[in-house]
Amino acid sequence: MTLAGPARPRTGPELGELAIISDGALLVRDGRIGRVGSRAEIERLIDDTCDIVDAGQRIVLPGFVDSHTHPVFAGSRANEFEERAAGATYQDIAARGGGIQSTVKATRAASTADLVKSGKRYAAWFLRTATTTIEAKSGYGLSLEDELKLLRAIKQLAAETPLHYVPTFLGAHSVPPEYRARRGTYVDLIVEEMLPRVAQEKLAEFCDVFCEQNVFSADEARRILLAARAHGMGLRIHADQLSLSGGAKLAAELKTTTADHLEHTDSEGIAALKSANVQPVLLPGSVYGLGSSRYPAAREMIEAGLAVVLATDFNPGSSPTPAMTMVLSLASTHMKMSPAESITAATINAAYSLGRGDRIGSLETGKDADVVIHDAEDYRELAYFFGIEHPWKVFARGIDVMQHS
Repeated sequence: MTLAGPARPRTGPELGELAIISDGALLVRDGRIGRVGSRAEIERLIDDTCDIVDAGQRIVLPGFVDSHTHPVFAGSRANEFEERAAGATYQDIAARGGGIQSTVKATRAASTADLVKSGKRYAAWFLRTATTTIEAKSGYGLSLEDELKLLRAIKQLAAETPLHYVPTFLGAHSVPPEYRARRGTYVDLIVEEMLPRVAQEKLAEFCDVFCEQNVFSADEARRILLAARAHGMGLRIHADQLSLSGGAKLAAELKTTTADHLEHTDSEGIAALKSANVQPVLLPGSVYGLGSSRYPAAREMIEAGLAVVLATDFNPGSSPTPAMTMVLSLASTHMKMSPAESITAATINAAYSLGRGDRIGSLETGKDADVVIHDAEDYRELAYFFGIEHPWKVFARGIDVMQHS
């Protein structure tokens, strides 16, 4: 499945078009795809300098592009997972100082070396489950130095692992306890100190804000995102996750690159996203992880012509999974997306949401050789057989990373 097609995100019926080449092959040179075609076409190009990998009639796909992750943090929240199993809600736990704040406390106490060490463990998880590029958010520091520490750790991980990272500044993930009685001062800190330093050190391509009741209001989110845009960053937003907070409409107003979550977004919000050409990033893993039953209205979004994206939301609290195949399964069972639509949403559409549609997300001449051979005979098995690792081989820029990860 090459996912070859128009040089833009896919919408409507295009989401189901995987551009399959039966008995196909590809040629890789210097980490890039040199040619894609039938086996007969590619065999004519093979010479003594080529190493041959026989996929053995397995399914070949581009590496997954996970466009919403929180992959650098300290500690875990297994205790809160157990509490939720006993009936506590995410909001209950957060109100007593748990949730994001418990991870912030552990992350502030960790060194950069500690964060890189655990980050390498998670990078290996992503690669083993067929993901070759991730968008990587900060957001567990919530102070100037700790947010810089997280973004520097992400930069180091990008240099020291085969996984590709796209860094996002998420200082507006939560209001830290020391600023609870002076929220405006924390927003000032983000706008006047954090964003200038992040931009000065070129540590983030995007800025994100968690726009939600009791987190950051639409007015606060607007101020932060406009400041980020002034510093040359792309914009993303956590929108309408826990309530209809106006996040989708704000995303449309600001023409952000993406609006993420959208569990509570209504028809008006969907229409607004369409009018502004904002890509929705849907995160069914976090709905599942929180034990909720309210999934985003994926079918309505597809029918409205939106270029839907799927991502894991990998994080220690609400979605502790790096496995995109789990997300594909949830998309089919709970959001009624076909396996083909889900694969498109997790590859080429996700690549465009990160500004990399010309480099990754499909198997086309000139693109990075991020290629996964899945131990499957039918692409639908990637969503059908869930809870297993499907990849037989994973290549990042032409390098077999399963034996190195």
